[in-house]
This record gives sequence, structure tokens and C-alpha cells, in this order.
Amino acid sequence: MGWLFMPFTSMGGHKTAKSYLDGQLTYEKTLDDGSKRGVRVLASSCPGNRTYYAAAQETVDGVGGAVFAVVCLVRWNPRSRDGHQFGYKDMIENAGPCEADCPAAILDLLSPTEHEYAIDWRARCRANLERRARKLADGDRIRLPEPVTFTDGNVAQEFVVCKRGRSLVLRDPQNGCFYRISRIMERAWTIVPITKIHKTVFA
Repeated sequence: MGWLFMPFTSMGGHKTAKSYLDGQLTYEKTLDDGSKRGVRVLASSCPGNRTYYAAAQETVDGVGGAVFAVVCLVRWNPRSRDGHQFGYKDMIENAGPCEADCPAAILDLLSPTEHEYAIDWRARCRANLERRARKLADGDRIRLPEPVTFTDGNVAQEFVVCKRGRSLVLRDPQNGCFYRISRIMERAWTIVPITKIHKTVFA
């Protein structure tokens, strides 16, 4: 499905992308044979009205069945001049979405799947969760998988972690300059072991 845009007045009273999409994904239809089939959202997340993730369950005559993931790209622009204040593009996990920051609480609700793209998407989400859960201490030395080129022209791959309150900056041990790298906790860095030198004391 492509993008669908609308003004806030077309959102049926919903104040957030999450509440609107929860409503859109929860429905029940009566088929010609009299049975009722639908979908209901078990859990969802859309922090900052950005990317929406949901665990959606198929239902037949009110009985819950398989649970699958839904991902919606979201555009939230209250100051839009053309009236397209809210837009979304929905897909299911079988499409292999590039966005892979689904919360663990939603991933844990999903039913087992044999679909290759869905398996890959779930694995990428878990890997991102593991990366963000890592801890960095002041003085740690990290190495990125590839060198980074900064706006001052410096190219570096290893950095020393320097914490400034809640903020984190990286110092290039070669030139002593400080740098910031966006979304550093989600990158595939590794800790560089510090070699300790033991001194021998002679009597």
C-alpha cells in the first residue's frame, strides 16, 4: 500500500498517530457464510508520532488466532501548508520492513513464523535491542567497523568514551579532539581491551 495523507480533522477525533492506527487496524467483518473475521491490536508503540509498531491478532468469530507484526511509516507535520498533516504507509512484517526498532514487548507477542522476510526482520529488531542495551563507561575505548570521516576532515575508527553528565562524547586518541556520532548505541562497535602492564618490583 502507498502513502495515505490527511488533515488532523479527518482522524476521527484521534489525537495521535498511535490511537488512529490502533483504530484502523482493529475491525471485524461478517462474511457471506455468516462467520466473522477481523484483526485486533494487542499492543502497539509509536513514540514521537514517528514509526508505528503493533502486534496484531487475527480473529475468527471472536476467537484469537495468529499474531503478526504491523509496521507503519508515519509523517506528522502539524505545520503542513497543504493540509497533509498526518500520513502513513502500512506494511506487515512479511514485507521485510527496513525499520527495525520494534519494542521487545511487541516482539514477544508474535506467533512463530516460517516466512523468510519476517524471520529476518525479527532478528534485526532483536539485534538492535541488544545493541541499545549495551553500556559504555567513561574511559572505555571503542572501535567502529569502518572509519568515520568528520566535517573537519579527520578520519578515525577508534575513540575513547568521555561522559559529560548524561551526554556522551568521543575523543580521538590520535589528535585529542572530541566528536559526536549519531545513534552511537545502535552502531556495531566493539570494546577495545585495555592491556594492563604489570610492574615487577625488585628487592
